[in-house]
Amino acid sequence: MATKPPTGDPIQDAPQVTPPKHAAAGLPAIGHTLRIAQQQMGVARTARTLLKVNQKDGFDCPGCAWPEGDKRHTAEFCENGAKAVAEEATLRRVTPEFFAAHPLADLATRSGYWLGQQGRITEPMLLERGAAPGGDDRYEPVSWEKAFEVIAEELTALDSPDEALFYTSGRTSNEAAFLFQLFAREFGTNNLPDCSNMCHESSGSALTETIGIGKGSVSLEDLHRADLIIVAGQNPGTNHPRMLSALEKAKTAGARIISVNPLPEAGTERFKNPQTPIGMFRGTALTDLFLQIRIGGDQALFRLLNKLVIETDGATDEAFIREHTHGYEDLAAAAKDADWDETLTATGLTRPEIEQALAMILASERTIVCWAMGLTQHKHAVATIREVVNLLLLRGNIGRPGAGVCPVRGHSNVQGDRTMGIFERPAPAFLDALDREFGITSPRGHGYDVVRSIQALRDGRAKVLFAMGGNFVGATPDTEVTEAAIRTAALTVHVSTKLNRSHAVTGRRALILPTLGRTDKDVQASGKQFVTVEDSMGMVHASRGNLAPASPHLLSEPAIVARMARAVLGSASATPWEEFERDYASIRERISRVIPGFEDFNAKVAHPGGFQLPHAPRDERRFPTKTGKANFTAAPVEYPRVPEGRLLLQTLRSHDQYNTTIYGLDDRYRGITGGRRVVMVNPADAAELGLADGSYTDLVSEWTDGVERRAPGFRVVHYPTARGCAAAYYPETNVLVPLDSTADVSNTPASKSVVVRFEPA
Repeated sequence: MATKPPTGDPIQDAPQVTPPKHAAAGLPAIGHTLRIAQQQMGVARTARTLLKVNQKDGFDCPGCAWPEGDKRHTAEFCENGAKAVAEEATLRRVTPEFFAAHPLADLATRSGYWLGQQGRITEPMLLERGAAPGGDDRYEPVSWEKAFEVIAEELTALDSPDEALFYTSGRTSNEAAFLFQLFAREFGTNNLPDCSNMCHESSGSALTETIGIGKGSVSLEDLHRADLIIVAGQNPGTNHPRMLSALEKAKTAGARIISVNPLPEAGTERFKNPQTPIGMFRGTALTDLFLQIRIGGDQALFRLLNKLVIETDGATDEAFIREHTHGYEDLAAAAKDADWDETLTATGLTRPEIEQALAMILASERTIVCWAMGLTQHKHAVATIREVVNLLLLRGNIGRPGAGVCPVRGHSNVQGDRTMGIFERPAPAFLDALDREFGITSPRGHGYDVVRSIQALRDGRAKVLFAMGGNFVGATPDTEVTEAAIRTAALTVHVSTKLNRSHAVTGRRALILPTLGRTDKDVQASGKQFVTVEDSMGMVHASRGNLAPASPHLLSEPAIVARMARAVLGSASATPWEEFERDYASIRERISRVIPGFEDFNAKVAHPGGFQLPHAPRDERRFPTKTGKANFTAAPVEYPRVPEGRLLLQTLRSHDQYNTTIYGLDDRYRGITGGRRVVMVNPADAAELGLADGSYTDLVSEWTDGVERRAPGFRVVHYPTARGCAAAYYPETNVLVPLDSTADVSNTPASKSVVVRFEPA
């Protein structure tokens, strides 16, 4: 459907909607994708760049963290991966002249999509009088020396190192992340919030307690050999498209797939594999059983399934439970109370559907459960994931080939950043090793995660925010509160390749530091460099850019950290920051002496395809928990209760989106084009609430704090969501999520369970 060019105003750009449909996923509209890439990069650059994505001698896609097998396709990328590469390798440039023409007040009115489409930032920029959204103040070009002088001035003026916040996006390389956390700790703080705090922190919290390590326990080969794969709270077709190839391969080998989701999704219905002629035209039906669960009902579902497994003769792996687990009796006692009627209410499912799922579980010797934000962003998220682990432990499905836990990460190195020490609550053993290696004394007190960082800014306990990549403002909840908190800062710094909303919401002073991207060639004093990343399944491999940098004024992330450290710490630091900038191999050598599993790092990563990190539960059936065994848990079952006349809203991505980056204004698989301010509502619910298809409404969230949070001007789309549930895109709906509405234990924003009422726009 033809649409007018976007104005940049998120409300004026009204969506156009075709009837909801679920076209087969995977066939990536090749012509459309290449056209977008060529618009950004040109024909020759498109070919030269895309053929290096996810190749052993190329660069890691700046999109998702899905792993690659040993054998790579020539085109080892998905549609959104190609868009991510195109926007980074674009020929468009954001120069000082752009900033001269667009004052802060103008940037603040622009949509995230418009900002991202402007191109690569070419020079360091300084805003001396920010904070206020109005006025005529502009970013102005500044030398790198002046930029680091400003940072040093503001950091050394703090009353305490804990007044500084050092945020990390998941796209930061292992080398840069290691240096970043080293600098923060040598400076004197553990304030290292990162994007994990907002997505898979619930997974890490649950898995660390239950199996002793906060990572998934499966490899790509395990998925290929599984009997049963349960995909819960995840939409692979949009968020991890290359996962569809793995699911297709598993299906071909005989696996069955259960999809658990409030929305029917094209990716788990039928996959047309663009890598094969047959796949392109015929496709593969992936899902054997679709459980259209009500939002937040997953814990209740898995608790009942666990009860039924326990009650079925011969269904539990008694030898595994006896030898490798702790707490079975407590789970068995709690599971007895699981009630069919309450479970059906919580889940919206039917008894035959749950019985069919049970039969598939009992027939499987090798089961994998995959999940993403649909499980992690609820108040009871950690308890839900523990219940998933209970199911796998009952059947002995951890530490067995073709079986295990599979939290599917988003950013391409978000897992690697955590491995490198980006964590506000580091293990004492890690800090001890860091201190021994560098002769420093790391702080031992816990730092701030993302939510607590915003609260610290709001309350005046933090004054500097330094963001290594990402879109802090766009990714965080309670938008008005977050933006007001950031405007209280003395200094905000963003290391970025492109513009986003965070550059328009600033402290009193603000810096934009332009950096090399994954596609860019990185040459330092010792020669051409490469960086490393860790994928969602613990494989570490090299990433080498091949394009000339977008500007001669760019610095790499390791160089930015090293120069900042020299400016801030000065001669008091014995850390060889200059050597780290000169030769990244020296960084990897230090990593090998600090972090277990990285011994002989430089030698291991020289192997094409990289190496796999050790995982005790998977490799040895050894569980490094407090009990020394895998732990069953038995938390009370929770699920959201929604008052009459309200719906439960989940925030989600469109197909033309990756995290907060908006590639376009369409959501092809859901039949939505030309805009993003839509709310998807089941037709039966819409009829009861008087919401006509195509009408406009304001979304108002309801919380116990009594504060009204409103997202105005959303078009109603009748869509086959689960009854009682609705869905809308973020970051437009982040305004509806209170800062204090978080998951127990993990403190992850509860963005998937927002009670809303509808008022006329």
